Amino acid sequence: MEGVAHLIEKVPEDVLGICRRLRDNGKRGWIVGGCVRDLLRGEPAKDWDVATDARPEEVMRMFRKVIPTGLQHGTVTVLLRGVHYEVTTLRGEGAYSDGRRPDSVEFVDDISADLARRDFTVNAIALDPVDGHLIDPFGGKRDLDARVVRAVGEPRERFGEDGLRILRAARFSATLEFTIDPDTERAMGEPRSLVTFRRVSAERVRDEWLKSMRARRPSVAFEAMRRTGVLEITCPELLEGVGCVQNKWHAFDVWGHVMACLDASEPVPLLRVAALLHDVAKPRTRAFSEKTEDYTFYDHEKIGAEMATEILGRLRFSNEERDRIAALVRHHLICYDEGWTDAAVRRWIRRVTPDLAPDLYALALSDVRGKGRDATDEVQAIEQLRARATSLLAAGTALGTKDLKIRGNELMRELAIPPGPVVGEILAALVELVTDDPAENERDRLLAAARRLYDERRKSEP
Repeated sequence: MEGVAHLIEKVPEDVLGICRRLRDNGKRGWIVGGCVRDLLRGEPAKDWDVATDARPEEVMRMFRKVIPTGLQHGTVTVLLRGVHYEVTTLRGEGAYSDGRRPDSVEFVDDISADLARRDFTVNAIALDPVDGHLIDPFGGKRDLDARVVRAVGEPRERFGEDGLRILRAARFSATLEFTIDPDTERAMGEPRSLVTFRRVSAERVRDEWLKSMRARRPSVAFEAMRRTGVLEITCPELLEGVGCVQNKWHAFDVWGHVMACLDASEPVPLLRVAALLHDVAKPRTRAFSEKTEDYTFYDHEKIGAEMATEILGRLRFSNEERDRIAALVRHHLICYDEGWTDAAVRRWIRRVTPDLAPDLYALALSDVRGKGRDATDEVQAIEQLRARATSLLAAGTALGTKDLKIRGNELMRELAIPPGPVVGEILAALVELVTDDPAENERDRLLAAARRLYDERRKSEP
């Protein structure tokens, strides 16, 4: 008890109460999985899962508020003070014919048998918070201390059961900053494992990508995906960058640069997905210039946005997520210099939108920092653009027709313009006018300018 007393002190009172209630009714309760792993690492536990030798119907009789969330798999949800706690009966599992869920579940009474079905040793540790016993039949604590991700039992069987475990191993290696056990990694890339992986839904792949993006260095996960062959299945376009040499401004090939950019990005999942895909079109647009005697990548940002849209759709990102990430890829190339006029800065803001600009600054900074070269001048340029754009926005820059101090219906009334596209064309021209000179954004000036534009249009008509 003394050895785990410091762990038990961190177990929420309600979780301890669930285990005590089970014990009072002649049953046992253990906290299992990631929460035990996090406790042993000295990290805050996120989810508290309880395993028990009580059958689901017995658990439902012991607690007042219970939801039968997964009776066929032995899981019920206990509600205490508005918080949901999953309580699952110890079980063994049959074959995984769909590569995701077991075909059958058999309830068991031995906690070690339940732990044997779990994916990795660091997730196959149980703690009885009532009597203080730590159950670790597969050496999970040893692997935690050694910082190793190792499959429980025979790794080929674990990955043959559920292909998602390959991505989970890659993700844990990044988020926990552990190395993958060599036997485990070899099994991840074996044909049988990859066959099972192909059955994993796009939604589950997407979710693992996003979870990996929260690591300090997400590249660790994507390098593991590349080494084991799963990235070739989920996103072969990225592999085109492996060995694709860039120009003198880069120290790395496209793949190496993308990995460096990914790690340099702010830990915001969608922003990091944009970092992952920002140069996806470079291999397809690379050409050698005789003039500069170096490689060029013309329009890689435009083509990359199209490729990103297709990739993100394939991985079932939402329309909103897909559009935002594609826009970041489309505009990630910022070629600012101090010669830009205020009007040029305003036009840039209009093109990228004020909503997207903060993420573009962040993406551009990680892009230049991922080149492997001195990026001091480029960083200063991006920061200067940020400062100027922020100042102009604060001054009330007109970015669209809604910001003009005149409306289309007023133009139609004052200038006797009939309804039609000409009104929108004049308004667009007025936006250009106030972009060049914000002082022109006054009603009388706008009306006078609109009258000139309309008169010129009528004179040019046959």
